[in-house]
Amino acid sequence: MITATGLELRVGARLLLGAATFRVGPGDRVGLVGRNGAGKTTLTKVLAGEGQPAAGSVTRSGDIGYLPQDPRTGDLNVLARDRILSARGLDEIVTRMRETEGQMASADPETHEKAMRRYSRLEAEFVAKGGYAAESEAASFAASLGLPDRVLGQPLHTLSGGQRRRVELARILFSGAGTLLLDEPTNHLDVDSVVWLRDYLKSFPGGLIVISHDVALVEQCVNKVFHLDANRCELDIYNVGWKAYLQQRETDERRRHRERANAEKKAAELTAQANKMRAKATKAVAAQNMLRRAESLVAGLEGVRQADKVAKIRFPEPAPCGKTPLMATGLSKSYGSLEVFTDVDLAVDRGARVVILGLNGAGKTTLLRMLAGVEEPDTGEVVPGHGLKIGYYAQEHETLDPDRTVLENIQSASPDMSETDLRKLLGSFLFTGDDVEKPAGVLSGGEKTRLALAALVVSSANVLLLDEPTNNLDPASREEILAALRRYAGAIVLVSHDEGAVHALNPEKLILLPDGIEDLWGDEYADLVALA
Repeated sequence: MITATGLELRVGARLLLGAATFRVGPGDRVGLVGRNGAGKTTLTKVLAGEGQPAAGSVTRSGDIGYLPQDPRTGDLNVLARDRILSARGLDEIVTRMRETEGQMASADPETHEKAMRRYSRLEAEFVAKGGYAAESEAASFAASLGLPDRVLGQPLHTLSGGQRRRVELARILFSGAGTLLLDEPTNHLDVDSVVWLRDYLKSFPGGLIVISHDVALVEQCVNKVFHLDANRCELDIYNVGWKAYLQQRETDERRRHRERANAEKKAAELTAQANKMRAKATKAVAAQNMLRRAESLVAGLEGVRQADKVAKIRFPEPAPCGKTPLMATGLSKSYGSLEVFTDVDLAVDRGARVVILGLNGAGKTTLLRMLAGVEEPDTGEVVPGHGLKIGYYAQEHETLDPDRTVLENIQSASPDMSETDLRKLLGSFLFTGDDVEKPAGVLSGGEKTRLALAALVVSSANVLLLDEPTNNLDPASREEILAALRRYAGAIVLVSHDEGAVHALNPEKLILLPDGIEDLWGDEYADLVALA
């Protein structure tokens, strides 16, 4: 259970949330909503104990399972299975058992005997904590999220970003935590995994706070809605499900408009009457009273909801280039004995539209990183054509320096632009005032997306490599991205689970991984997008 009292959140001097009090207990499934940058991610970090409020307090009882938007793990050499088991401390026992198994094979009788006794103790501890049944349970969660047993036996560093995120989600669900805080849990999930997760969360008996732009998930799963209003810096609490919330919010807005219109009309009448009376000394006091009454009528009203601001997203004017600015031949990648893909050939013509498809782990992100020059292939080469200028959008935002400010990041992308022009550009992406001095590492997922896209705008790139560019965006910002895809005159190579993004791209051809098959785009491939 989580209880927040008088909670105040700030980023620098900017107020995100003022004096909010609420409780999330067993059976409360809360959808936390609000536009990008409103403070949803900041709030969940504070509730999880990974951040501090500016004022107020948070008390927690029981275990908390927290999935941030971009989870990081310290040791990427850990096996995926062990990472999941670590949620219950079983990974350390398994590691010691494996070490002891080696000692049991010793030819020295004393070493062998000690190892046998130690193994018995470890196995008893393992069984007491759920043991082999727990391993089976962990594998079941993983399989439901699209992680086969083969993947569980691989080190984390060999997995794609989407696979690592699935491992973290499986770990949190396996932990048995009584309260879950999930920030965009459907990112990188295929359609089958999303359906399974919705069903799981619908019947989850503990407390749940979920941030998600998956409308079907919040519609089916939540029974309360917390709306973080970025304009009023307030948390509006609706003790109803999603559809009832939308209706109630609209009813509240109509009531506020009606009350304000009536109050403003009455205040205007009082002000007009007071102005007529002020000229006479005998009526001056009465006139002042009328003016105060008119002011109090308007001051006491609830604020009318302002329309949320939306970033004006656009892509750069592409620099001139040759007919085929980007080519690749014979690309392959393996991690140890695990072959990801082999012999991939690709030619990206000026203004081309290419989509890369494949199941999670097929190497889509790895291929984009190779084309961007971030990662070297095992075989083959990437051949830049005449005038090539690449703009790379990475799904995990690794193109941003988390220790540098928003302004410093954009200055790195375009050192020749003046600070005034860069600030204007950042303003169009909703970074204004002190926002530009925030370190990129403290930004929410949606804010990082906007900053990375702003860096693309100043790049004059003629080939864009886009890896899941619509993740973490609210519906209005997502529509801006889709419109920008349609308008951009340069070439685009896209990786996305978002069917709307692929439709907006209107691709001419696709690369199907891991086989590296190149084919003309057809409607028969559309069904593969959500599954990929």
